[in-house]
Parts: sequence; C-alpha cells; structure tokens
Amino acid sequence: MYKIIPNQSFAIIHNCSGCSSKSRYINTNRFRVNANGNKLDVWLIYQCEKCKHTYNISIYERQKVSKIPQTEYQLFIENDMDLAKNFGRSMQFFTRNKLEIESDSITYSFFDEQEEELKADLEIMANSSITLSNPYGLKLRPEKLASDLLKCSRSQIKKMLENQNLIINQSNKSIQIQINKSESLSG
Repeated sequence: MYKIIPNQSFAIIHNCSGCSSKSRYINTNRFRVNANGNKLDVWLIYQCEKCKHTYNISIYERQKVSKIPQTEYQLFIENDMDLAKNFGRSMQFFTRNKLEIESDSITYSFFDEQEEELKADLEIMANSSITLSNPYGLKLRPEKLASDLLKCSRSQIKKMLENQNLIINQSNKSIQIQINKSESLSG
C-alpha cells in the first residue's frame, strides 16, 4: 500500500488586519509557547504572504503542563520543524480551529511504507492494481489523482474510465486504482 503525502504544509485563507482583506497565510514552522502559572498555551504561527502579519493557530489552550508530554513540550520550545510540518498537514488540526484551507494549492507525492517515492506511469502500471491510503484526508478528485499518479492527461483518464480500461474505487481513507491493458491504452 502506498500513501498520499502532502509536499508542504497547507496554506490557509484568513482575514488579515494588515491587508484589510482575506489573504493567504503560510506556515512559519515556528511555535509560540506561553505559560501563565501552571497553565500553558501553544500555537503554530502562520504568516500573511503579503504583509507578514502573523496569526497564531491554537494547539493547546490553558492546558496543565503535566498534561502535555515532556518530549512534545521540548519540541515546541525548540521550534521543531518536523512537528510544525505535521501540524501544518493535519486536516483535523485545521478543522478543530475552523480554518479554511486553500485546497487548490495542495501538492502531494506518493510514498511506500519505506518512505520511498512511488515511480509509476501508465506503461509500468498496465494490468495491475494499486491501493493508496489517504492518511491526511486530502479531498482529491479521483480523475485528478489517477492523472497525477499515471502521469497522463485527465481527458485520457476519462477516456480510459469510459472504456473500462481504468477502474477507481474510493473510500474514506483509501483509493484503489486498477489498470487493464488494452491496445488503445496509451491513445
């Protein structure tokens, strides 16, 4: 099984006080940690691309320090880039904070269990089936996904679907793509 992994953190659309309009914000890969007595607040910092105003997205609010794992707390203090990227690619994180993700700008790659990128195209995948897990819950159109995976046009994918040379089964967390070899497969 292969995984669909976003290439970078999601951008969000948010009202910017500096621009006085909705703007695109990107992940700075930095955290803000604030302690008030025995309570702790932790935010992931996003920044307006135009004017550089920041917007703090809540990770923990008024949480007892003892409730946060010590190793995670240390990573927040160190501005761990991997942890910031993980939060920046978590649909649940953005849903919980009621934020609008700029879905048009999401790019992704396909990786196997050993974190190696899948090298596939229409000829390599002929007469085979591949299952892709979608652990980040990306909202992807099946035709676009197949087009990106097989490195061919969407019109070619639609033609293959019509001729039943391509079958796509999609569930909530996985997508199965089956390619049936035919003389007209690459045409």
